[in-house]
Amino acid sequence: MALVSMAMVRDAGDRAAQRVKDGRTWHIGTDEDVAWIEGATTKGLTITSAIPPIFDAYATVVVPEDRAQSAEHVRAIVELLREQSPDQPWWLGYLDTGGEDTVFPDAPMVTLYAGWRYVLVEAGPDQAAAWRDSWQSWRGAVPDLIFPADRTWLLSRLWDDDWRCLGGPRALVDRFVDDVRLGVRRVGPDEDATPPGHTAF
Repeated sequence: MALVSMAMVRDAGDRAAQRVKDGRTWHIGTDEDVAWIEGATTKGLTITSAIPPIFDAYATVVVPEDRAQSAEHVRAIVELLREQSPDQPWWLGYLDTGGEDTVFPDAPMVTLYAGWRYVLVEAGPDQAAAWRDSWQSWRGAVPDLIFPADRTWLLSRLWDDDWRCLGGPRALVDRFVDDVRLGVRRVGPDEDATPPGHTAF
């Protein structure tokens, strides 16, 4: 039996960590890429159940129930995040609920929060707005987890929540709060993050 060389092992690992879509090759993330989140979040109702307590400001962003509002909601979120981090890649995380589009269903996954599995892809704002079809997914088009390469902000939607949690620079959170296209509420790191009229499961 032929011996497997280290180069062959490395090549196989490289292929496992990449996927092709839209004529490009995309890097698939590992648990190491999300360790800064996993190691700093806590179980509970505060925003730190989704966002590490390392940012200047925090807010919740309610996901619209009306499908007609969904496209505008996606545009607003991606536009504001793109303005904040225009010249670097973003990590996009797609939660594996068993019935949702994870974009690359055969890709290795990372583990976060309550043992949930995500496909994590290094891409950008154009892919964040387009890779998941908001009309076919009850979770909408926006990835369940987004953060830039420099980790200056994080947007995360937990499994059963009908809102997203945001942490980042105060100016970014202010932009979200002021945007009339979005239902945003500023919260402190020790406050219950559940928006009024919503239920945390």
